Amino acid sequence: MDSLDRLGLRSPVIQAPMAGGGDTAALVAAVNEAGGLGFVGAAYLTDAQIAERALDIRSRTALPFGINLFAPTPAPGPAPMMANALARVAPFYAELGLPAPEAPSAAGDGFDRQFAALLDSGAVYYSVTFGLPPADSVAAAKAHGMRVLGTATTVAEAVALEQAGVDAVIAQGSEAGGHRGSFIGDPAANLVGTMALVPQVADAVGVPVIASGGIMDGRGIAAALALGATAVQMGTVFLTSDEAGIPEAHKAAILTAREDQTRLTRAFSGRPARGIVNRFMEAVEDPAAPDAVLPFPLQNALTRPLRTAAGKAGRAEFLSLWAGQGLRLAQRRPAGELVTELLHGTEEVRRRLGG
Repeated sequence: MDSLDRLGLRSPVIQAPMAGGGDTAALVAAVNEAGGLGFVGAAYLTDAQIAERALDIRSRTALPFGINLFAPTPAPGPAPMMANALARVAPFYAELGLPAPEAPSAAGDGFDRQFAALLDSGAVYYSVTFGLPPADSVAAAKAHGMRVLGTATTVAEAVALEQAGVDAVIAQGSEAGGHRGSFIGDPAANLVGTMALVPQVADAVGVPVIASGGIMDGRGIAAALALGATAVQMGTVFLTSDEAGIPEAHKAAILTAREDQTRLTRAFSGRPARGIVNRFMEAVEDPAAPDAVLPFPLQNALTRPLRTAAGKAGRAEFLSLWAGQGLRLAQRRPAGELVTELLHGTEEVRRRLGG
């Protein structure tokens, strides 16, 4: 059986899940209708919001879609540098006219409720980031006829995911925008480039591999397929589409930034994530005092009001400007046109190379 058929995919283009609102129902549906696979990043959604988003998607397309969740993780312990962390962000709160920040608390783990909503959503794909999918969730998803995907940044993580029963491994290279999916070892050390990671993962596991990170056009897709990937997962290229739900200031930042203007940061969420360097990132993250950035999800909760206000005000200097290193190739286009162009470009390259 062809690997695409094995995963139930019509093409190698998968729109990456982008927790935080980028992947609107309109974006997912547009990607689907153009021949790709749309995904919802539901990690920050409640069970009711997941149900609502899925209903909206199903009203726009009858084609399969996926939902991504963060793997359940233990709640962080006490944050001894809380006062310092609050002091770091307080001036920015004041600049945007917000009340002084208060110490955030970690919300209870809502994974079970989110997963129950996912099972009832009509989604055909269930993916997990930041760890292994719980064994009972894998069994339940497969009993519902769903395919299970997991994110890896190293070969060791890919092997662990295969042993956990996933149907495919998403090999996330260091070029990728947004959060790193690392869960074994030091995330700062797991920075293997996509084109180096994909063939090593493909050799190490028996399930299909989905390449992710820095892939922005048909050339990148064809290269990933040549290295052993079955499909590619693309985020940044869709963030500047008309249907993407990020603030206009974020889209403008992607469209005007250079490839050397992104870096990994913990400043916004407490987890390493790649974004365009801005004032907030430079001011909050101090290598000499790393504990002044709270662990995830505390830092994420601390900065959320600031990011929300900045988005409404068009203040890119306070936004988490997630983007991958291929951002110079981003375009402002309808998502359907992007998918069509990506598929056409891939076929052109493969024809030229005799593939």
